[in-house]
Amino acid sequence: MAAKMAKLIYGVITSLDLFIEDASGAFDWAAPDEEVHGFVNETQRDIGTHLLGRRMYEVLRYWDTAATDSAASPVEREYAETWQGTEKIVYSTTLPPVTSNRTRVERTFDPASVRRLKETSALDISIGGATLAAAAFKAGLVDECQVYLSPVIVAHGKPAFPGGMLLELELIDQRRFSGGVVFLRYRIGSPAAAQD
Repeated sequence: MAAKMAKLIYGVITSLDLFIEDASGAFDWAAPDEEVHGFVNETQRDIGTHLLGRRMYEVLRYWDTAATDSAASPVEREYAETWQGTEKIVYSTTLPPVTSNRTRVERTFDPASVRRLKETSALDISIGGATLAAAAFKAGLVDECQVYLSPVIVAHGKPAFPGGMLLELELIDQRRFSGGVVFLRYRIGSPAAAQD
């Protein structure tokens, strides 16, 4: 019997029109409330490694110390503890060496090394950042999408998903939250014909 391969999961909080930030680069509208944050914590328990672009890493670096922040809520402290227990690989050509625990910098995104990571990891892998995720989608590495649709339309900004490709998706889970956020979990099917 073949060993189970770890999944590569793209988790993203988007506007209803599928932008991760608005035209000014802001994404404060995407901050999860307590209920959504608690659910995110549950989904992160099976993650062993985070693959991150530079900007996503700089945003998420807050969680390195959030567990000791007296203003942090219990759900935030729980996420911080989970985050600190995972490996982080940051892809950047310009980021200087990092001092965060369990974090290393890779200068290029190498699909073959990510495939090896999937084959050898006991826990699933998340990928964060639309630009990095686009490279993983194009390499056929992403197994699952976890999308949190926020009840806001921003009209312009940075898209959550890459253009130029068509993927078949299978809905495997969904959930509605009291604040209007909708969670959709999709399994990635076979790549269909590329779109121009």
